[in-house]
Amino acid sequence: MVEQAETLRRKPLSRDGVLRAAVALADGTGIESLSMRKLAQDLGVVPMALYKHVANKDELLDGMIDVVVAEIDPPVPDADWKAAVRKRILSARQVLRRHPWAPLAIESRTMPTPAVLGYLDSMVGTFRAGGFSADLTHHVMHAMGSRILGFSQELFDASRRAGRSGTTDPEPPTALPPEAAARFPHLAEIAAAASHDEASVVGQGCDDQFEFEFALDLLLDGIERLRQQGWTSSHRSR
Repeated sequence: MVEQAETLRRKPLSRDGVLRAAVALADGTGIESLSMRKLAQDLGVVPMALYKHVANKDELLDGMIDVVVAEIDPPVPDADWKAAVRKRILSARQVLRRHPWAPLAIESRTMPTPAVLGYLDSMVGTFRAGGFSADLTHHVMHAMGSRILGFSQELFDASRRAGRSGTTDPEPPTALPPEAAARFPHLAEIAAAASHDEASVVGQGCDDQFEFEFALDLLLDGIERLRQQGWTSSHRSR
């Protein structure tokens, strides 16, 4: 981060330079530390110089999101839809793991940024090119939710939401207390089933990457079956 900031200081200030410096700052110290004053300090300029390139902090955050989303691998033309979708989602996940503040920043926007809209549009295009109807694609995008962008709200580990801020590493979930385990035996059972040996390369708790890919593959396989069946929303049971 220090070397990147030094390089940016030597160049004339530009919108791209401001956004990339803001991304580097958020990567290094968390999104909570980001302010126009701190960013100006890192760039070696007065705060007012930033406003020539971004109108306010909201515009800064939008631009930062677009910088991050631009790192996702582009779509592969003429590829099998399932392989193409899986590859891009896992690429998005790698990108967001490099920028752990980005998922919450994306969720905080009242409107998706241009880069996010472009990414989503290209994913819809991949489904459509793979033989999906517009109706099925609509429901698929709902089912995928934020997973289409490489992240998901974890059901059993609320600390992962805090971990996205970049301030702390998420801790593995702990076992249910005995009284809770007795009251909720099925939850206790799957909590125990998800635990790994202490010697495991991922440590105790759930392997986050494995769980993400497991759910992603379940969704993709189910979506393919619906496509083959010619599913439409009129098939819903009433």
